[in-house]
Amino acid sequence: MQTAKEIMSKPALSTLSTETVKSVLELLAEKRISGIPVVNEEEKVIGIISDTDIIRYSHQLNVVPLANLSGWISPHTDISDMASVRKGFDLLHRTPVNLVMTKKVYTIQEDAPVSEVAKLMNRRKINRVPVVDAEGKLIGIIARSDLVQCMANL
Repeated sequence: MQTAKEIMSKPALSTLSTETVKSVLELLAEKRISGIPVVNEEEKVIGIISDTDIIRYSHQLNVVPLANLSGWISPHTDISDMASVRKGFDLLHRTPVNLVMTKKVYTIQEDAPVSEVAKLMNRRKINRVPVVDAEGKLIGIIARSDLVQCMANL
């Protein structure tokens, strides 16, 4: 039976809660991922931030005008509104991660069976699970794509 340690990606990318949303957006875009754990100075997981969190935050504060449920700006936005869109993005970029992150984060230890990881992701409807050691320090991460890879290799 495979364990979390065997399929996790490591080292896991992470961010501090004091970083800005802009730094997270740049990392997500550069690495082509959709979320990362948030850690404190001791590397303990205190939250998680995803593209969904960022879009939801933008919508809640009406930082960026949204056209539909997908959370994206309409391509038909009037050019005269572009200055307010730019201000919205500037505000979003300066926002600290701790205001946007999901604080209730589900973690798993490295010796947990992969079946337990899959059940947790399904039951909690989450896309990634940070893997932590006994002290709660981040050591890796398991994304849905890691589970798919694991199933394909069986």
